[in-house]
Amino acid sequence: MTWLSNIFSVATKEPLQVVSNIIDELYTSEEEVLEQQVIKARLLNKQREIQAHINSVQASHRSRFVAGARPFLMWVCGLGFLFAFVINPILQWLLPDIGAPVLPLDVMLELTLGMLGLAGLRTIEKIKGVTK
Repeated sequence: MTWLSNIFSVATKEPLQVVSNIIDELYTSEEEVLEQQVIKARLLNKQREIQAHINSVQASHRSRFVAGARPFLMWVCGLGFLFAFVINPILQWLLPDIGAPVLPLDVMLELTLGMLGLAGLRTIEKIKGVTK
């Protein structure tokens, strides 16, 4: 037994421990993956709760400058889409020689869809009676 204890002495335990730690970091079990997903979901949920609180504080602000920021952006995007998809094609059809300006539709689309998604969530909250 002495030769066996010499093999597994402290000098060989340290490299084995380092190698096992590296393998443990490289390969995660299903339980660890599930635990990580639960933690990520909790963090995302907490982030959404904080953003919802910020939104309600902004919307209830007395200043038009703070409370009116989202409606202003919705009007700008709405007018931009009106110009890009209705007015500009009609102008190009009636006056083909005049070059029409190009609007950043991808940015407006991203902003508008984000705001419409928030508005849809707000509608669901109102239907369920979560808010007044």
